Amino acid sequence: MTQLHAKNTESSPLHTQEQHHHQAAEHHEQASKHHKEAAKHHESGDHKAAAHHAQVAHGHMAQASEHGAEASKKYANTLSPKK
Repeated sequence: MTQLHAKNTESSPLHTQEQHHHQAAEHHEQASKHHKEAAKHHESGDHKAAAHHAQVAHGHMAQASEHGAEASKKYANTLSPKK
């Protein structure tokens, strides 16, 4: 878990599945925006800016994956058959 993500989700047990899905979607959208910016900067030859946006996009993708995993865990816990 990233430090930024840890700060933003200290109350993770209190997040609902719906909140995790919304957060995952938001981070995917942010990642997409940064990938598009990275592509523009790469095309213009500004590789430093392209690398920056690519790194930010990667961070958003990682956070989206973490929120998706948390939502999945909650489904697994609530929908798994009881023994």
